[in-house]
Amino acid sequence: MHRNFEKLQKRSHRHLLLSLIVDIYLSRVLLARLFFCVNPQSFYRVWEMAMNRIDSESGGQSLAWVDERERLLLAPYAMFSADSRGRTHQEPHHAYRGPFQRDRDRILHSSAYRRLSGKMQVFTGEMGDYHRTRLTHTHEVATIARTLGRVLKLNEDLIEALALMHDIGHPPYGHAGEDALDECIADIGGFSHNQFGLTIVQEIEIRFHDFPGLNLTYESLMGQTCRVDKELKGQKPLLEVQLVDAADSTTYDAHDADDAIKLGLVSIEDMKHLELVDECLHFVKRHYSSLNPELLRKALVHRLIERQVTCLLSHCQEELRKYDFKSVEEARSSEFVIGLPAEIAQQKQQLEQYLYEHVYRHPSLIKIREQAQARVKEMYITYCENPSLFPLKYQPRAERVGVRRMAVEYIAGMTDHFFEQTYKNAHS
Repeated sequence: MHRNFEKLQKRSHRHLLLSLIVDIYLSRVLLARLFFCVNPQSFYRVWEMAMNRIDSESGGQSLAWVDERERLLLAPYAMFSADSRGRTHQEPHHAYRGPFQRDRDRILHSSAYRRLSGKMQVFTGEMGDYHRTRLTHTHEVATIARTLGRVLKLNEDLIEALALMHDIGHPPYGHAGEDALDECIADIGGFSHNQFGLTIVQEIEIRFHDFPGLNLTYESLMGQTCRVDKELKGQKPLLEVQLVDAADSTTYDAHDADDAIKLGLVSIEDMKHLELVDECLHFVKRHYSSLNPELLRKALVHRLIERQVTCLLSHCQEELRKYDFKSVEEARSSEFVIGLPAEIAQQKQQLEQYLYEHVYRHPSLIKIREQAQARVKEMYITYCENPSLFPLKYQPRAERVGVRRMAVEYIAGMTDHFFEQTYKNAHS
């Protein structure tokens, strides 16, 4: 009986090993077919480096095979990893991740990124838990941005890093909290969530022993800097940066309408006079019949995204073919900007104006906004009068940047829930 068990065990191990070998073989075959179809000559060089790359501390060949892959898949006007201007503090290349992949991972694993799950987008937790948070918004932006980037043959790794970072500096209570903090220190430079995002990744997050920040690449930092200063030195940002901005507005137009309808602040009937909404509704009703209100809402939101993304891609592909850029520099110095054609852009602007007037300025939201801003300002005064309330690890920074700036930064780093608890403890 014992011998029979050993035979079964050996047979099981052989079967497992055989299955593993087959899986690896099939995976390589599928990848081989994909790359071979794209460019047979370059395929062999990429395949050899990918299968035999050195897993060394310096990543010897790693950047080379990343570059070969990008040369196959990206357009000449894309930002290539090999052309990155590097990091403030130089590091050896990774064995199998490019520089922008590493930026993405550092952002993803940061404390500030995790806190986005507890920060409101437009609607507070008092109104339920269906609506988007700052984190789910960020995920939606990243998904749409990568879709756009793949079709336009831009660098998806850089795009994803930029998308994940773009709202990392938002304070509790969204733009209401931002406006309150900006008022508190208006005389010493004010507060901007875009600027604070840079401060987080360059100074506040601690990842290394020898220096503060995440030590991101120049391109990722400049992408966020362009969000702070739209007219930065008169030079247009990389196409990847422009694309993330386009994905951001596409995302919030659709999901803010979705959340507002779901929460009963507005109805589809209220919005059907808007050209973009009306066009999308006609499309939905032509393709689907007898949808209940919930499915109609979901189908409408899906079409709002699909319509904007499709129009943007069609417009940009046509323009890029016309310009035929041979480099990043050519694209940045041209008149071309990633965006929608004029007619759709006008419809989008009409939708955004409606959302501003009837959703963001809705009486129920205005009341919540005013209450939140009052509490934020009270906490700011509390910290300014009692700087000893800052956690011990922030005391040195308070000495460097000043108590007022530190008070704003500390509040800005809080989630909505943590702020509420802190406020209650401070004013009980």
